[in-house]
Amino acid sequence: MTLLSRLFRARVPLLHVASDQGEGPVVVLVHGIASSSVTFRRLVPLLVDRHRVITIDLLGFGESVAPDDATFTLDEHVASLATTLDSLGLRAPFILVGHSLGSLISARYAAVRPQRVARLVLISPPVYLAPSELGDTRVRNQVGAYMRAYEFIRVNKEFTIANAARIGRLLQISEVFEISERNWTAFILSMKNCIESQTTISDIAAVRVPIDVVFGSLDQFITPGTMRIIEQMRHVTMHRVEAADHLVRKRLARAVSRVIG
Repeated sequence: MTLLSRLFRARVPLLHVASDQGEGPVVVLVHGIASSSVTFRRLVPLLVDRHRVITIDLLGFGESVAPDDATFTLDEHVASLATTLDSLGLRAPFILVGHSLGSLISARYAAVRPQRVARLVLISPPVYLAPSELGDTRVRNQVGAYMRAYEFIRVNKEFTIANAARIGRLLQISEVFEISERNWTAFILSMKNCIESQTTISDIAAVRVPIDVVFGSLDQFITPGTMRIIEQMRHVTMHRVEAADHLVRKRLARAVSRVIG
């Protein structure tokens, strides 16, 4: 562990709790990269009549802080999420729901804090293996293309920020997609340290509570090869939503609401 990592962990920042509403069993919603709790604006109304629903902005995104010494690793994201949830004094294990990057963070949280999570719901998880680990040529090429695109976005700051709106439209995620000077460091380091380099499959395997994976048939970030690995795990239930893409739009929101119950 580096000196900066030790210093970060010694004073883990609290995240911004964007909303806390409703009564009943607790559901915690964790959004994805380059976004905020606005991700769940269609899902929250479907849950608050029977659940206490808490939405949180990830480290460096939305209204949450972006510490100068943060490297936005998965462990740092999880540490801030854990500290924030502990500060809320939640007594019973809760349902943890993550979208996109938030699903990777949520899977790690559930793996390392098993006593806190009653159930895990992963929405549109961008789960990748290293291309060298994939035997299927088509899937290997697809994952390789994602990695090259992510690297291009990371190393071309001026281009990416100037064309953020266009990129959002191209990826069909513009309604919740924001890249700016303010969140640039959080964006590129979260992409590099959490999405491009990840251990999500082993994290999911380590989780001991039921896991529901909800994803759209048109999700542009889902790779069939890694989905097949996950669906073979006994504690994982897959929910494919037809005519839905990566975002939590109405169709996906309704499916997630049904899964949560």
